[in-house]
Amino acid sequence: MHAIRVRHVYDGESFLAGGATVFLEDCSIVGVESYEFPVPGVCQVTVHEGTLLPGLIDAHTHLVTDSGVSALDRVAGFSAEEIDRVVSAALHDQLVAGVTTVRDLGDRRFCVLERRDRQLSAPAIEPTIVASGPPLTSTNGHCHYLGGEVAGTEEIIRAVAERVERGVDIIKVMASGGVNTPGTDAMLTQFTADQMRLIVDRAHATGVPVTAHAHGTPAVEQALLAGVDGIEHCSCVTARGFGEVSEETLTALARSRIAVCPTLGYDTHLMQAPPPAIRAVMARMGMTVEEMLQVRSDFVARLHRSGVRLVSGADSGIAPAKRHGVLPYAVCELVTAGLSVAEALATATSGAAQACGVGARKGRIAPGYHADLLGVAGDLETDVTALHQPRWVLLRGQSVSL
Repeated sequence: MHAIRVRHVYDGESFLAGGATVFLEDCSIVGVESYEFPVPGVCQVTVHEGTLLPGLIDAHTHLVTDSGVSALDRVAGFSAEEIDRVVSAALHDQLVAGVTTVRDLGDRRFCVLERRDRQLSAPAIEPTIVASGPPLTSTNGHCHYLGGEVAGTEEIIRAVAERVERGVDIIKVMASGGVNTPGTDAMLTQFTADQMRLIVDRAHATGVPVTAHAHGTPAVEQALLAGVDGIEHCSCVTARGFGEVSEETLTALARSRIAVCPTLGYDTHLMQAPPPAIRAVMARMGMTVEEMLQVRSDFVARLHRSGVRLVSGADSGIAPAKRHGVLPYAVCELVTAGLSVAEALATATSGAAQACGVGARKGRIAPGYHADLLGVAGDLETDVTALHQPRWVLLRGQSVSL
């Protein structure tokens, strides 16, 4: 048995007054006691003066992308060996940033799902993968090159059945177009209302949840009515700008308890000129990059005030400013948007764990949970930017080299 005695502890839901002594055995947490709790002499004790919290969970990543310029565009040309190397590098970069679980929502022809299956048969020193397989998209739709194109009822039924048979953890559907795929429109839907309902109903009949990529307001409203379990981005974009949605829709979204992942998180130090597709969208709206980011932040603040359930995922890997391991920036941006530090951290720990279907074993510091832990410098409650300073990471109780 091993004990960690720490002055500041965030347990996945709240900060523990006075710190705590956390007991670990094998890969699990077996006890959480007060800071002064007498530790048996046979138990090794590690003292940490910073903050202890659960390992972070990135609820929206693309492990097949390499964090480079136009990363999504280049995925189609990667060989199987290149994909495997990119996935390994992505998992490493996530782990050293304190991310111990990732939900992959952009697989190419089930490569990441196969990596998840290898993890299940032979656990590795890499973040736990929750996998969707290739996202369902319309013909030539957003990210069609990942292998998830469907057209019509029969193809939709077959595609959902294939994902269920392969054992995906969640099904992702591209409800709207995306700015990174030429020929698609982020403001428009890609499926009819009946098709979206068919996808959701077929998946739910087998116990598999569905999350929808939705930028445009029509796609967000369609996904809400179809009964999805999650909405990615939820930008509520129209020709007038971001966040163009009625209070009635936000109230319905809050009541539904759909997990909304606004995909915040930009490493501004690595921000370069936006790619042409994004520049075109900004020109269409008459916005600069800075204005666009501010409007997005303001809208996320509105979502929070409306009671919408938020989780954190950075859409990581698709660009230098969205590199793998950028999740701490998403948490900090939520604090800037008006969430308390505890609320923002929950979106990347216990809240994200629930959305990813692993809430019974990850995302909290409590007996019975996996010993996926992150130690950062300082008092995180008073300075959330300490999240950028990981001092050590434990993955299922094993120390990770940073």
